[in-house]
Amino acid sequence: MKSQPESSEIQRYVALDIHKEYVMLGAMNSNQEWVIRPRRVEMIHFRSWASKNLRTGDVVVIETTTNVWDIYDIVAPLVTRTVVAHAGAVRQIAEARVKTDTEDIKRLLRLLIANIVPEVWVPPDHVRELRGVIAYRNRLVKTGAMIRNRLHSLLHRHNLPLGEGGLADRDWWEAQKLNTLEKLQVRQELSLLEKVEQNKAELDGELAKMSTGETWGNQAARLLQLPGLGLIVTMTILGAVGDIRRFEGPKQLVGYAGLGAGVHDSGKEHIDKGITKSGRKELRWALIEAAWKAVQMSPLWKQRYEELKKRKGSCKAIVAIARKLLVTIWYVLTREETDRNASEEDLAWKMLLWSWSMGDEARLGLTPKQFAKYSLMRLGVENDITEFQRGKVLRRIAPAEEVLARMSELGLTA
Repeated sequence: MKSQPESSEIQRYVALDIHKEYVMLGAMNSNQEWVIRPRRVEMIHFRSWASKNLRTGDVVVIETTTNVWDIYDIVAPLVTRTVVAHAGAVRQIAEARVKTDTEDIKRLLRLLIANIVPEVWVPPDHVRELRGVIAYRNRLVKTGAMIRNRLHSLLHRHNLPLGEGGLADRDWWEAQKLNTLEKLQVRQELSLLEKVEQNKAELDGELAKMSTGETWGNQAARLLQLPGLGLIVTMTILGAVGDIRRFEGPKQLVGYAGLGAGVHDSGKEHIDKGITKSGRKELRWALIEAAWKAVQMSPLWKQRYEELKKRKGSCKAIVAIARKLLVTIWYVLTREETDRNASEEDLAWKMLLWSWSMGDEARLGLTPKQFAKYSLMRLGVENDITEFQRGKVLRRIAPAEEVLARMSELGLTA
């Protein structure tokens, strides 16, 4: 945990317990005496309350919740220091039989005064924005899955085989012997599904633009060169990780993802447990997705997986691959290097796949072939590969001279 300001600078310790419609708050001095007794402040009045009552010399602790960053942004400029506490870790430290808003405030304040609050990293605005886009996209994916499940349920109810046109084939559904209400349900479900897919495609376009922008472009290019990492997985990882420099080594990053193995070691008893799952779940999801794709795409990762599978089984083996991929990600991002196990053709292919996944605007005005070469140049790959074999197909990317000329016209830099 970061050190607190000098005790002489601290006048009050303030705790905020955020609820949906109100904020429960209270403050103590260093002797654990109330200077502001626990009280509720309605959410719509909190900004005004904070500006009138919080001041320099206050140290504030806020427990993580859905709208924690809105409250943090109000409080942080007004006080000497703002600590955001990990809600799960606080509960483990201060578990109690009696749980009331007032008791929660007391526990937070005692942890703050003792300087043992389990802190979380405060993400800057651009990280919050990316996390918000990813979270919203995940909700759309879940909504689409629920719609499909309801349509499949209707198929099973009537023992209908799915038509060749797939679940979204309106004409096929109209031809089935369903009652009036069921046909109405199908029409509405298909309309909802179509809208969800349109919204998801629009979000994917925004993520594609973010992946080539000034803020995320270099890091995205570094990750997209790795086997198994596509656009959505890459941006999910970047949003979850935020600033890679806050992790001293790959071990810390693995722990943050919850992919480290738990251990029970007491007396003569030593038990290896499964992964801790204590980190960000979207990061674990992205890495497992990437691991499955990596073992399909890369002979090297497939060999590693097969070796692990013989000893651990398929599930534990793919988790181990995900963990190894995350270690590779730490080195790639911190050292800004290319994938040492990838050939020039492999890198060119990954950059070409990336260019196909986005629209013209996200490609910065370049064609897919030009963008693939431009991305290689951003990675520092010094070659002039223009064609390569991928399967039975000869693939091509633009020559460096063409891309440099186009970059000059567009004002782009590598």
